[in-house]
Amino acid sequence: MSGKSAKDFFRPLAVGAPEPLREIPARPSRAIHFFDPSNEKMAAKVPDMVGTVDVLLGNLEDAVKADNKVAARQGLVQIAKGTSFGPTQLWTRINALDSPWVLDDLTTLVPEIGDRLDVIMVPKVQGAEDIHYVDRILAQLEAKAGLERPILVHAILETARGVANVEEICGASPRMQGISLGPADLAADRRMKTTRVGGGHPGYLVRDDPPRTDGVANLEATRATYLQDLWHYTIARMVDACAMHGIYPYYGPFGDITDVVACEDQFRNAFLLGCVGAWSLHPKQIAIANKVFSPSVEDVRHARRVVAAMAALGGGGTGAVMLDGKMEDDASLKQCLVMVELAEQLAKIDPVLEQQYAAIEVDA
Repeated sequence: MSGKSAKDFFRPLAVGAPEPLREIPARPSRAIHFFDPSNEKMAAKVPDMVGTVDVLLGNLEDAVKADNKVAARQGLVQIAKGTSFGPTQLWTRINALDSPWVLDDLTTLVPEIGDRLDVIMVPKVQGAEDIHYVDRILAQLEAKAGLERPILVHAILETARGVANVEEICGASPRMQGISLGPADLAADRRMKTTRVGGGHPGYLVRDDPPRTDGVANLEATRATYLQDLWHYTIARMVDACAMHGIYPYYGPFGDITDVVACEDQFRNAFLLGCVGAWSLHPKQIAIANKVFSPSVEDVRHARRVVAAMAALGGGGTGAVMLDGKMEDDASLKQCLVMVELAEQLAKIDPVLEQQYAAIEVDA
């Protein structure tokens, strides 16, 4: 925004383009499920997945061979035109901005299915300039296509420079919907010594001190070790940047499809840190993400109890109460309202959760 009036920030970047959003809608997106539109078997399953997953994403970038790029793009157009998505959002991940396919991605998708696309995911974002480039092109294409709402933009953190610039990326455009961690490319760019796609690593650990007898350390004794999270710093920084700018942070892919236990652990870590969802590379990961990124019945019950108790106090959310031997105050109330509001949003799109949350009884 350097050299630019704050008022100009919310003006369309092209004559006739839709008005930029002042606030990004809080739409549930627990799982962003990737599919290859050039894969006929995978594409055929898309209509049946509507309503079972919050976001379906037609992938045009990594995992799509160069020879299949055009087929994937056209396949996504056909799927979007032939499918009623209802409560499920339709996203796409375009090719990288330095690729020979990205301009055709944008100039094809926006005129053809821009009215159906909710979010465009941009890979390997380095800085605000990448978002500015996409922002201007989208405005021009939206104006030409006569779209009535702006297509939102989601960036992937896949480079060290992108992480260093994450705050300016988040604030680069009113279109910014959120950011995802891209652990594989980021690991390569940082020269990290791991070949895993997301998750922990058994070599990244801390070890207990050796036991001592009469002050002498027994260095031969077995000592407990504790696995550390390679991605904790990056996720925490991403969450802060997103919260600062009113957009949403996501965990990216967990590459080991078979290890559902570790996948659930990693997703839960991200949820507790503030992420709102994660990528799904296989249908079994959808169920994991839907479970982890939905507040439990116990958490919602406690949150509602705190909200009710604080409301009974009066005073506009100030003061403190004791519940189950614990002090709850206005800071506790703010934490609990996050849970309550998320539960209300999810209940609108998930009949099972709606029933579970509706059955909660709140005691004093």
